Amino acid sequence: MDFSLSVEEREIRDWVRTFVQRELIPLEQEVLRRERAGQPGLPADELEELQLKARDSGFWGVQTPEEYGGMGLSAVMTALLEAELGRSFVPFRFGGAADNILFYANEEQQQRYLLPTIEGKRKSCFAITEPGAGSDAKAIRTTARKDGADWVINGEKTFITGGNEADFTMVFAITDPEKGANGGVTCFLVDREMGWRSEYIDTMGEWGPAALVFEDVRVPESQILGELGQGFNLAMQWIGRGRYLLPARAIGSCERLLSMAIEHANTRETFGAPIADRQAIQWMIADSGVELEALRWLVLHAAWQVDSGMDSRHAQSIAKLYGGVKANEIVDRVLQIHGGMGYTRELPIERWYRELRLLRIYEGTDEIQRRTIARNLLKGHVKLGGALG
Repeated sequence: MDFSLSVEEREIRDWVRTFVQRELIPLEQEVLRRERAGQPGLPADELEELQLKARDSGFWGVQTPEEYGGMGLSAVMTALLEAELGRSFVPFRFGGAADNILFYANEEQQQRYLLPTIEGKRKSCFAITEPGAGSDAKAIRTTARKDGADWVINGEKTFITGGNEADFTMVFAITDPEKGANGGVTCFLVDREMGWRSEYIDTMGEWGPAALVFEDVRVPESQILGELGQGFNLAMQWIGRGRYLLPARAIGSCERLLSMAIEHANTRETFGAPIADRQAIQWMIADSGVELEALRWLVLHAAWQVDSGMDSRHAQSIAKLYGGVKANEIVDRVLQIHGGMGYTRELPIERWYRELRLLRIYEGTDEIQRRTIARNLLKGHVKLGGALG
C-alpha cells in the first residue's frame, strides 16, 4: 500500500490551500457581517470574480469531463480539494460544474441546459424532497399529468439547495401512479419562466434552502430528462454521485477548529498554568485528533473505491455517518475549550457549530445511513473486511 500523494496531487492540493488562505479566509468577517444583516453568503458578483480568478489558474469544472472543458479530476483528488475548501466557512465553490444527471440530456437539452450551466450562465437545482417525502424518496406526491402534447405538473418540493437562485430545476414527478417509483417517476427540466416559484426557508444556519411550488405548470414532452418513467433511477444516481464529498469538507473545518483549540489551550491560563496542562483538555484534543484522522481515511477510502470502479455506496454511508457525528462532537469540544468566548459571535466557532449540524441531516440523515449500513451487513450485501479484497 502507498498512501502518499503524487507530485501532481500535492501541487493541486497546495494551490487550493493557498487560495483559501489568500482569498477566502480574509472574507470571513465580511461574510459574518452580511449574515447577521440577513444577507447570507457572498454577493453573486464577488463569487463569480473568485471563480474566474480560480479559472485563470486552471481550476474550472473540478469533476466535469475534460471534453466539456473541465478538469476531470479523480474522486480522491476532489475529496482532497473539498477538505481544503472546508478550512473556511465562506461559501465558495469552483465554477464549471453541472449536476451529474444533466449529462443524460439529449443534444438539444445539452445546448439549452448543460453547456450554459457549465459556463456559469445558467443555474440549476435538484428537486425531489417534499414536505412528506424526505429520505423516503419513493413517497413523493408531486404529479405530472399528460394533457395533449404537454405535461402539467402540480406539487411542492422543500429544502431545495440553490432553489432561490436557480433559473431551471430538475423536478421529479409521478407520471404513472400504477407503477410507483420503479417506472412511474419522471424527471423534467423546468425553466422558472414556465411558472414555478420559490419561497425562502429560514434555518438556524446560513444554508438558505427553498420550497418550490408547482401549480399547473405546463411543460412540453421535450422537457423530459432521460426517459419517461425512469426518473427514480436518475434520482438515485444524483444522490449517490458523491456522498463522500460532504464529510470531506468537514475534514477541513475540523482541522481548522482543532488548530484553534490547540492554540487557545496553549495560551489561555487558569490558576497559573495554561489549560493545555489540564488532563480534561488534553483528552478533548486527543479524541478530536484521533477522530479527525479516522474520518480522513474513511473519506479517502470511499473515494478510492469510486476511482476503482467499485460499488462505493456502503463506504460512503459509513463516511457520511461518521463524519456527521464526529464533526459535531469536535466542534462542540472546541467551543467548550474556548469557554464563554467560544459561545460568542466574536469567534467563528458558533458559525461552524450551526453549519456542521446540518451534516447529520441533509442528503441522508444519520438514521438513514445506519439503516443502510445495517441492512447491507445483515443481508450479506457487504461482508466485513470485504472492501479490501
